[in-house]
Parts: sequence; structure tokens; C-alpha cells
Amino acid sequence: MEKKVFDLEKKEEKPVIAICYDFDKTLSPNDMQAQGYIQSVNYDVKVFWEESNELAQNNDMDQNLAYMLKMIEKSRGNFYLTKEALMEYGAKVDLYPGVDKWFSHIQEYAQEKGVIVEHYIISSGLKEMIEGTEMAKAGAFKKIYASSYYYDKYGVAYWPAQVVNYTNKTQFLFRIKKGTLDINDDRVNDYFPPEEIRIPFKNMIYIGDSATDIPCMKLVNSYGGYSIGVYDPKKKDKEKVYKMINEGRIKYFVPADYTEGGELDVLIKNIIEKTQKSEEIEKRYYDNKLEASNNRVNMYEEKKNSLINNLTNSRSFAATHTAIEQLKSITDWNNEQLEQLYAAAVNNGQIRSIINDYDVEKFYKHLIKNYDFKNIDVETVEKLRFVGMING
Repeated sequence: MEKKVFDLEKKEEKPVIAICYDFDKTLSPNDMQAQGYIQSVNYDVKVFWEESNELAQNNDMDQNLAYMLKMIEKSRGNFYLTKEALMEYGAKVDLYPGVDKWFSHIQEYAQEKGVIVEHYIISSGLKEMIEGTEMAKAGAFKKIYASSYYYDKYGVAYWPAQVVNYTNKTQFLFRIKKGTLDINDDRVNDYFPPEEIRIPFKNMIYIGDSATDIPCMKLVNSYGGYSIGVYDPKKKDKEKVYKMINEGRIKYFVPADYTEGGELDVLIKNIIEKTQKSEEIEKRYYDNKLEASNNRVNMYEEKKNSLINNLTNSRSFAATHTAIEQLKSITDWNNEQLEQLYAAAVNNGQIRSIINDYDVEKFYKHLIKNYDFKNIDVETVEKLRFVGMING
């Protein structure tokens, strides 16, 4: 089977901010499965989760795999658990205030500030349900990382295709960082120089509500990014966010209200503005570094050309030997410089008369041995043969 080639998201000229969201109780007030699906199989929500967690505990099973299996089992005899059915359930989930307009609103604001904002979902919920929401259908998310099903030939959920839990959520942050967004792209493990990183962690914002988001929050925090805990704006229960900020898991907490002018809106806009200024300063650093590097290269090339000129114009044995001594440590000649060195050997009588001296002969034979003559003038090659540097 031919290996698939995955697209690599390239680094943008403008700074890019990735805002990563959990879904349940971050964008929606309740678990997505409890907003239609569980009721449709005539189950009490509390009993469903109790049985699902018991299944996981009794079988050393991941809790997310347990609920996915439970959903397949309970749908039998009631309806076909298809992708379309799950998307229909997703279309009906409740959202926190302002969520429906949030994503485009923030992108527009960022664009005004010269920044690109991309929205990502990293959730233990079901990808198919999230894809059924109006904002997902409208293309709000750059990528949705969530648990999903493999479907049989009839289109019915058969086996987990992907499971996302609190421990493996962090891998998706690395994918976003490097632009290797496909879950099967193993370039996520490759080294990328800092200047080629598409979205550094310091340009990431992670928004979540609970302990399952802690690994991602901690990772983003550790590298200068922004972790935000949200709580239900109606219940106003801040116990979780107090605990997370006291333990250094999050930097900020706000109500899960996404309306324009709200606390979260103001905070995100402040981060966008700060990032824009920070990126300006960092770009200046990299520009200065590049200029200095180019200058170093230019000075080096000038030095090589100056040494070639000294050899070409040498008018005494001592001057020729001195020039050869200085030239022999250089190994990265370009074709134009090689032409000049060969021309010196055949046109400068001073050099030609001592061409068989040990140091001179060794220098030229090294050049001839290690460089290709394809791009060297034919006449020069013939002259080198004439002075005995090339045989045949």
C-alpha cells in the first residue's frame, strides 16, 4: 500500500493564534449525549453514566470507550446509530450564550489587528455530534479532535475509530503547533526549528471546564500560553476553577458567556492584542538575526574572493606560497571561484613555474579531485591538462 502524503499547514506571514476548546460544559451546558440521545433510548441520564462507568471499572476499560460501547448497545432495537443520526442529535445540543456568533466574531476582530485566529475542538465527546452543530457546519473549526466511530458497510456505528481522553488530548496541541493536523501524520514527531513552528504554545489559548482539561492547560501554561477555566454563568459554581487556579492549572477563569463585551470576550481580545505586539517584537529579533547571519556569510565570501585575488596577483614565490597556505583551509568553493583559481594556475606564470611544488600541487589536485568539472569552462580544463594538473 502506497504511503499517504498528508498536507502540512505552512507557517503564515501573520501571527496565528490557536484557540482550543473542550466542548461539554465549555461550549455547552451539559454532556452532549444527555441532550437527546440517552432519552431516545428510554434511559435515565444518571443511570446511563453509572452503568457506563461501572462497565469501565469492571473491565479495566477507558471510560470513553465504555460510553461509546454503551451507546451502540442501547441503540439496538431502537434505531440505527449512524453518523447522520448522531449529527441530528448534535444539531439539538444547547449552547452557552453567544457561542453561535463567537467564532466568526473573534476571527473578524483578530483580522483587524493583523492576527489570524483558528478555532480547534479537543473533546472526549463525539465528533459526529459536534459536526452536527450549526457552527461546525458553517466551518467555524479548523479541526475537530474528538472521539468517533468506524461505520460498517450499512453506515451503522460498529467500532471506535478514535477515542480522545484527558491523557491523550495533549498530542493534538503538538499537531496544531507543527501544522501536522491529520491524526495519522507521523511528522508530528519530527523536529521543527523554532522559526518554522507554525503556532508556538505561547500563541495558544486553551478553554476548558474541568480536571479532564488539566494536561492541556498545564502544557500550554508551561510554554507561556493561556489557559482559561470557565464555569456555568447561571449556576455560578466556581469551586472547580478556584481549585484549578490555586493549583496553577489555569491562569484565568470567567463565566462561560461568549457574548460580545463579556468577560471572556474582553480577555480574548486582550490576548490577541498582546500577541500582535509580541509577534512584532519577535519578528524584529528574527529579522536582525537573519541580517547578521547574511552579513557573516557575505563577509566570508568577501574573504574567499580576497584570498583568490591575492593568489591571482602574486608576483613572488613567497607571495604564492603564502596565498596557498591561506586558501587550503577553505573547502566550499562555488563554480565561479573555482574558475578563478584554475585561471590563476594557467595564466599566472609565477604560479605555473612552481605548480609542482608540494603545497601548490597538493592544493590544486585536491580541488580537481573534489569538484565536478561539468560546469567549468572547457578551455580552462584543457589548460589545466597542459600544466599537468589533469591527466589524459
